[in-house]
Amino acid sequence: MNEPDIAQLALYVAGGAFVLAFIFGAVGNKTNFCTMGAVSDWVNMGDTSRMRMWLLAIAVALLGASALQLAGVVDFSKSIYPGPRFTWLSYIVGGFLFGVGMTLGSGCGSKTLIRIGGGSLKSLVVFVFLGIAAYMTLRGLFGALRVGVLEKASATLASGQDLPSLLAAATGVAKATWTALLAAVIGGGLIAFAYASRDFRASFDYTLGGVVTGLVVVGGWVVSGVVGYVAEHPESLQEAFIATNTGRMESFSFVAPMAFTLEYLMFWTDKSKIVTYGIASGLGVIAGSAAYALATRTFRWEGFRDAEDTANHVVGGILMGFGGITALGCTIGQGITGISTLALGSFLALGAIIAGSALTMKYQYWRMGG
Repeated sequence: MNEPDIAQLALYVAGGAFVLAFIFGAVGNKTNFCTMGAVSDWVNMGDTSRMRMWLLAIAVALLGASALQLAGVVDFSKSIYPGPRFTWLSYIVGGFLFGVGMTLGSGCGSKTLIRIGGGSLKSLVVFVFLGIAAYMTLRGLFGALRVGVLEKASATLASGQDLPSLLAAATGVAKATWTALLAAVIGGGLIAFAYASRDFRASFDYTLGGVVTGLVVVGGWVVSGVVGYVAEHPESLQEAFIATNTGRMESFSFVAPMAFTLEYLMFWTDKSKIVTYGIASGLGVIAGSAAYALATRTFRWEGFRDAEDTANHVVGGILMGFGGITALGCTIGQGITGISTLALGSFLALGAIIAGSALTMKYQYWRMGG
């Protein structure tokens, strides 16, 4: 494969990510898909409909991704999630702080992008602070804390940290068997739980949001892991995944891509910088949400109401940037994409995100005298 072919592949990967993200942005805006909102509805009002929509998305992504794995289309050991290094403290602390941040910042990373598309200047500020904090956690000041303290607390799992590999090593039963069984039990259980609610079944939007979000994540694995895969890169002579920031197979996540988007804009004239899968996905969500908002005449400029509101969103963005990088993902990156690989760390990070968000909401409710 020659250089022009690699460049062409990069365009296909970025273009595919943009199209999928555009669909997610439009549908996310229409259905009000929001993890923070799902937790809020559940904690504050006892309404689980949006939570069920999120769980449906997890189920669809898990079933689809597992089918790809079992068919030999992709190999998730070549993504960042199931690696042997289990940094348990990073998952807990990062996830918890991300949950706090998304509550203060009026939504997680994906919701921030959706809200920008709908005209929220508040979310644009969150985007900037999230991106800066994420970059500082990847390569700057905050990275010293992440690497020097949090990642020191880790365990090495020789088989990898995905549940099928762990169970196969413990029982001697084939990994593929465990993959199929876990996908069927967890995915099927989540779908059954989602549709057990009459309110959930009554609104097509809930099904639309859950199914489309899950399928977008599955499609992301195909774009990155199949379309963008080369068995032998002409420069390194090794297998490679084209146009990904991690150098590995990726699907959707919305923390590190914000950092790389800011980097791309700041180093625009550096010809070594390209529009990667992550950058294209973030831009796609904004574009899709904006298209829906303009088409339905729901686009509205939104600003901060006071200094406290501004401070909450700035702090929320910083916490999401640090927490998302430390936990290896956000509510989409770990909560859906990561869980679709059945990685143990993804389940731990997801639990920490929900806990951080729920406790922050309880505190805010208490402050208001509730």
